[in-house]
Amino acid sequence: MNTLDFKALLVSEKPDGIFVQEVVKRKITDLPDNELLIKVNYSSLNYKDALSATGHKGVSKFYPHTPGIDASGLVAFSRDKRFKPGDEVIVTGYDLGMNTSGGFAEYISVPGDWAVPLPQGLSLKEAMMLGTAGFTAAYALHKLIEGGQKPENGPVLVTGATGGVGSLAVALLSKAGFEVIASTGKPGSSDYLKALGANQITDRNEVNDTSGKPLIKPKWAGAIDTVGGNVLATILKACQKHGNVAAMGNVLSVELHTTVFPFILNGINLLGVDSATCPMSIRQELWKKLGNEWKPDKLEIIVSQCYLEDLPEYILKILKGEMEGRKLVVIK
Repeated sequence: MNTLDFKALLVSEKPDGIFVQEVVKRKITDLPDNELLIKVNYSSLNYKDALSATGHKGVSKFYPHTPGIDASGLVAFSRDKRFKPGDEVIVTGYDLGMNTSGGFAEYISVPGDWAVPLPQGLSLKEAMMLGTAGFTAAYALHKLIEGGQKPENGPVLVTGATGGVGSLAVALLSKAGFEVIASTGKPGSSDYLKALGANQITDRNEVNDTSGKPLIKPKWAGAIDTVGGNVLATILKACQKHGNVAAMGNVLSVELHTTVFPFILNGINLLGVDSATCPMSIRQELWKKLGNEWKPDKLEIIVSQCYLEDLPEYILKILKGEMEGRKLVVIK
């Protein structure tokens, strides 16, 4: 096994500071020595993967490196008594694909504590059609519900609704019985979003208030925000009393300029969603729900597939904001 060659996307830094992505052959001995060796069947492309693949040192510090924060496949070797060869598992988050060689490869080696047994109701392929994006959307929904959000309270806004997390948030909220307002800067995506379950489509400029007012007329009962910056500030001051806002994105800005008024006058809950370090007990619960009552009905609308060799093209597209939905990476 130690001499086995396998295929991987390797990102290397050249002397001129340019980062190059190439599909190469690697050896099992190139991987870290961990409890589980997993033969990867599927991965998926996320924004964080694109950052890692283009040399963002805030994501991946060391190169050469294989990105891929998602993987599903079969246990090939185990020193962890909880798993045996042939077990179907999911690995998302933690340090996978950041500074630990990731899922854009035929094999990964990870600690046993990172692996989730594939739940009933999901195939390995479906698990990666969801991937980190689906899990993050599910974690956001979980936090909204924990905060008291109910369908009868009113509509829930989703920003960046055509992206991976946004698309799945629309689908999951609709599946859970919520009325959904989908915010997008892509006017041609209305049919796509309505097919996922959106009840209303709003232009992203409507969620970017520049009046300077600390509070404005309520427009939604809660929100899942994938954008950050002034959009998140707008969501907070236009949210109905006692609403919940789940935040997990920063594509607009990492800065948040707001006042305390949404919190102390309207009782808004701002809920941070960090899916990478989600506790395992919640992680397993959410994956079970994604295989059952929260399983989106129309994953095929959201997801298209590619192979390792195609990734450089799609890495550029996701960084430019040109991707709609999710990209499944077929490894096997």
